[in-house]
Amino acid sequence: MYRLRIEAKFDAAHKMEGYQGKCSNLHGHTYKIEVFALAKNVDSIGISVDKKVLKETLQEITEKFDHSFLNDFKEVGNPSMENLARYIFENMKALPSGATLEKVRIWETPTSWCEYFES
Repeated sequence: MYRLRIEAKFDAAHKMEGYQGKCSNLHGHTYKIEVFALAKNVDSIGISVDKKVLKETLQEITEKFDHSFLNDFKEVGNPSMENLARYIFENMKALPSGATLEKVRIWETPTSWCEYFES
């Protein structure tokens, strides 16, 4: 089994609706997104999945969030790390043949991250 990892970053602002504390105020983060995929086999040249395809798919998802106000994306819900990780996972599911999406990890700060995966 092979595990592949790609990453992307974007900067965005948000506020946590209903939260009692500082995060209810408008603030921003530099988010780092990690996508983990699994593959069982490699092709004739030794590649399991074309990483370019994975990167392009992740870029399409995260590009719209860059330098935006995340609360405007109603399809995400309240823009917590958890909801963003789930949203990205659900939109990354259609991977190239031979690959399975394992999990999405989103870093909100250098010391705080959340993973979403299906069990």
